[in-house]
Amino acid sequence: MSDYRPQLHDIQKAKQRISGVVVNTPLMLNIQLSERYGANIWLKREDMQIVRSYKIRGAYNKISSLSQEDLARGVVCASAGNHAQGVALACNKLGIKGTIFMPKPTPKQKINQVKMFGKDNIDIVLTGDTYDDSCSEAVAWCESQNGTFIHPFNDPQIIEGQATLALDILNEAFGGFHYILLPIGGGGLMSGVGSVFKSLSPDTCVVGVESTGTASMKAAFDAGKPVELQQLDTFADGIAVRKAGDITFDICREVVDRLIQVPEGQICTTILSLYNESAIVVEPAGAVSVSALEYIKDDIRGKNVVCIISGSNNDITRMEEIKERSQLHQGLKHYFILRFPQRAGALREFLEHVLGPDDDITHFQYSKKNSRERGPAVVGIELRRAEDFAPLVERMKQHNIVYEYLNDKPDLFQFLI
Repeated sequence: MSDYRPQLHDIQKAKQRISGVVVNTPLMLNIQLSERYGANIWLKREDMQIVRSYKIRGAYNKISSLSQEDLARGVVCASAGNHAQGVALACNKLGIKGTIFMPKPTPKQKINQVKMFGKDNIDIVLTGDTYDDSCSEAVAWCESQNGTFIHPFNDPQIIEGQATLALDILNEAFGGFHYILLPIGGGGLMSGVGSVFKSLSPDTCVVGVESTGTASMKAAFDAGKPVELQQLDTFADGIAVRKAGDITFDICREVVDRLIQVPEGQICTTILSLYNESAIVVEPAGAVSVSALEYIKDDIRGKNVVCIISGSNNDITRMEEIKERSQLHQGLKHYFILRFPQRAGALREFLEHVLGPDDDITHFQYSKKNSRERGPAVVGIELRRAEDFAPLVERMKQHNIVYEYLNDKPDLFQFLI
């Protein structure tokens, strides 16, 4: 168990250290969300940092705190993107050398941003499938080359840098907050911000939010210690951490009042609604705090709530996937293997009598190249309302269409779609 706990005087020093590099981002009342949930929903817009996430706070605080000897050895980090951008910018600002390890599936947009912020001061090494794979490689390389490792969350100076975000919120707050919602990956942000709120705003309910596919802190809470997730969904790559930090875990279990897991599909719905309604572009990890509002809507009615929008490093090429995940989550998109009756006109009958007036076929592919009139078809159907699904299935039964529903068969779904 770690004895370290963030102290306000160290966080104040961190705030001074990072001033001039880190932006005091706006704290904005969101009208659409406030009306939807009957509460005052404020968004802390860390997506408006120069690196488009809060990660610059901890990275710059840590690196600018290093001795000249440590700096001369060069810094090393592992990141899925946001911490990497913070480290890259810090290297550029301080004129030091950095080596950044990133997972191979990292969106190209994030890789290009890291290159842009770091310029000639950084080298990028793409390795492994997840952050944890890259981190193992980075630590091994750091030891062999005698580099200075900059951990993305399990480090006091990183935690203190992230904690400056809480000071900004409380300095700008119009009255007190009943709830604060923020994402949890490895726990660095929560450790810092949660500690400040417990000290300066103890009546505020501190809510940590994870995606269901990356719930490493919940696993740690359940086990009483950090444990490694056997499976990891890297969709929300900014918080896709297989194992919580030991330092951050000890702090988080003291400062977190409530821990929520939100499905990736709900995160996608939030990304789309923030863009369509508020012209806010967020990455999956940046949207989890707002996504959690749906799961505590009865508790927050009439309350003052702040959500941290933690990052906007989203690749536009992912938008089709985001839309698809959102529709699946809302029950608006359904995939079937359909076996039509073996007679002429069966497909026309399906179109005319089985599909509802507002239903739309968005995917159609025979699974056999030959004898198509006998081969089953993979069909994707988009509904206008989720409640239209049951009548659709009933009409398929009435017209003797044999079907296999794919949405609840993930292995087969991923293979065919």
